Amino acid sequence: MKDRTTHGAADGRREAVAPRRTARFGRAEALRLLGTVSLGRIVFTQQALPAVRPVNHLIDGEDVIVQLHDGATLASLVTPANTAGVVVAYEADAIDPETHTGWSVMVTGYAHRVTDERELARFTARLRPWTEHPAVNAALRIRPDLVTGLRLTA
Repeated sequence: MKDRTTHGAADGRREAVAPRRTARFGRAEALRLLGTVSLGRIVFTQQALPAVRPVNHLIDGEDVIVQLHDGATLASLVTPANTAGVVVAYEADAIDPETHTGWSVMVTGYAHRVTDERELARFTARLRPWTEHPAVNAALRIRPDLVTGLRLTA
């Protein structure tokens, strides 16, 4: 079945799912939807290779705020104050595993470590870690340059 995807049935058989259509939506809708979920994936460069990590986030204006902890690979994404930042991508979605419908949002932009203590305290109070870490004490601000959104429909 080249033109159909499949999903698992309760009895372990694979059932065909009709092909899905994709429709793009704009920046405002993409950022609004991104604000409705708290978990996504950040894509960055580690030792000159692409790396992906699941992280939790919140939206602050149009910026994506990602929580960091001491010892995290992402904590190494620190740039000098006079640079544009580190280019990263961020993706989050809400796709139903049974119907294969939902949406996906991708943000690409420059990331900077949050250094303002008041901002950091505000973000720390709002972000809930998705894993337990004793030293959750830092955050990254991603300023989106490119925002794309796709809706999957039947």
